[in-house]
This record gives sequence, structure tokens and C-alpha cells, in this order.
Amino acid sequence: MIEAYIVDDEPELRELNQVLLEKNFPEISVIGSTGTVNKAVEFINEHKPQLLILDIRLTDGTGFNILQKIHPYNYALIFVTAYNEFAIKAIQFSAIDYILKPIEEVEFCSAVDKALSSINNSKLQEQVRTFFNYYEKKTQNRRIVLKTFDAINIVDVSDIVYCRSESNYTTFYFKNGSKIMVSRVLKDYEEMLTEYGFFRPHQSFLVNLLYITKLDKSDGGFLILKNGTEVPVSLRRKKKLIQVLENL
Repeated sequence: MIEAYIVDDEPELRELNQVLLEKNFPEISVIGSTGTVNKAVEFINEHKPQLLILDIRLTDGTGFNILQKIHPYNYALIFVTAYNEFAIKAIQFSAIDYILKPIEEVEFCSAVDKALSSINNSKLQEQVRTFFNYYEKKTQNRRIVLKTFDAINIVDVSDIVYCRSESNYTTFYFKNGSKIMVSRVLKDYEEMLTEYGFFRPHQSFLVNLLYITKLDKSDGGFLILKNGTEVPVSLRRKKKLIQVLENL
């Protein structure tokens, strides 16, 4: 039996989370819940549940304050948050599972399924560190977590040459010639990486501006990257791309 603990400062949401777990996951037992940071830290350190569902905003702090006080990270973790929070991007960078408010059953179950697959994940500590590096802006050398079916990869954003969309998958191509395919759409990564010098010149490509050597305007337009890759440029994005390149 997997033991779960719920932290949310709204009693009705704690109850909703418990009902959804009991309804959809008979292998999970909810062993407690609370709405405060201090009580959560005390309980987690004593009982060591295997699954934590943490609301970000609490009356006496945040779910992040809880993470800072509990070690080691040998549990599965799900954040509960509102979409407009800055923390969303930090969560996405670290590939930690999260649920958006208002909570919907299908999304809830999907997040729990993914979290359960990461129980005893040896890289959770690195994921949490990646999260805090972004959230607290401790470093400009950004790292991003890329989850595949059989691995969790933590990579430097600066090593990504470009990304390519393939249906509902995105393949990352790196300066050392390696590549990683993940089951997320390119738009998700466009939202995460644009502020770090990436541009989407075509619906199927997201390019790191650092690796562009030339914009060839013939045949509709295409980019040539340092590794020799040619990336098409769509007509409607060409003008914006030229503006971006001229301001480098």
C-alpha cells in the first residue's frame, strides 16, 4: 500500500483530493492531511509518506517551504497551483508533476499516475534543485529536466541547439550531436525557453539563437545552424525573426 499525505489550506480541497485518490487509486492510502507548513514538515519527517500532494500557497508559507525542510527526497511529489503563478515555469523546467486549479478528475489522475511511476526516483533531488535554481533565480546557467520513458535527463539549456516537433513529441538536438525525444508538444517548450534566447521560426522548429550562423533568404528562407542543420522559416515569422537577429 502506498501512503499519501495532502497539504492544502482549503479543507474542501483536501477532502476532494482524498476522495479522488480513494475513488481512482485503491493502492493508495491517505494517512493524513494539513493546511500549514509546520504541521506538514513535522508529519512528513515522522511518517515518511511515499506520495506528497502540496498546494503552493498556504496560510503560513508555501509548499516550497516544506520541501526546503524535509530530506531526503525519497517520495513522489505533485504540486497543486493556479496557472498564472510564476512557479509554473519553474515546475515545468524541473519536470515535477502538477495539477492546476480548479482540479479536474482526469488531470488529477494523470498527474498521480505519472508521480507514482517516479517513486524512489534517484533523480528527484536534482529535479528539486533545478526547481529552486529557477524559482529563486540562483543561477543564470539554466538547466531543464527532460523525461523520457526510461530516463530522467537534466541538461543545460545552453547545450540545446534546436528542438523539432514530431506530432505530440519533441526531439531535442544537442551541440555534442546527441538527441532526446520527449512526449510533450513543442509549444510547451517554446513558452519555457523563449526568454533564454530561443525562437520559433517554423511551426515544427524551436532554435537556440546562439547556434545560428546564417539566414538564407532564398527559397522562402531558411536558417543554417553551426552544426550544418538547415531549418525552414515560415513566411509569417520571417519578419519577426529578422528583427530578432538584427538586435542580437
